Amino acid sequence: MYSQEEQQILHDIAQKSIQTGLTQQHPLAVTLNDYAEHLQQKRATFVTLNINKQLRGCIGTLKPFRALVDDISHNAYAAAFSDPRFPALRQAEFSQLDYHLSILSDTSPMAFNSEADLLTQIRPGIDGLVLSDQNQQGTFLPSVWEQLPTAEEFLQQLKRKAGFPADYWSDSLSIRRYTVESF
Repeated sequence: MYSQEEQQILHDIAQKSIQTGLTQQHPLAVTLNDYAEHLQQKRATFVTLNINKQLRGCIGTLKPFRALVDDISHNAYAAAFSDPRFPALRQAEFSQLDYHLSILSDTSPMAFNSEADLLTQIRPGIDGLVLSDQNQQGTFLPSVWEQLPTAEEFLQQLKRKAGFPADYWSDSLSIRRYTVESF
């Protein structure tokens, strides 16, 4: 969906936003008219940062509410400086960053009548999932399948991320799925 040139533009925005954060303590301000209309469309994104193949930050949005280029800029900045699991990125780490950008499809609700039914519908390696219940929510991007390769493991860990025990089940549990274009 996004050309190599567009992917490079988005990667550059993420990198420049973090550099701006290091020097000016705010994300890169993008001028929408500087970008093709395709990159100005409202899209939900996640920016994942790694250093030496270890997670260093990951922040994103699940619903599109701002232009793609703007969402990448804000999420890159937030992944570097506002992920509560990590201290703010230091200048010495900047050159070590590996960037992984994910552009999300719209989420779609899944209909299921039991956990067993849900597990048969989950597509390992393809689906990102959003689990919600009792005002708690968690999501896993499709890239998490690399660490949790079975639907059972993926769902159990997603429940934990949302603040529930791995064996939690409720008739009010909601699951939405999405796919991503990643680069």
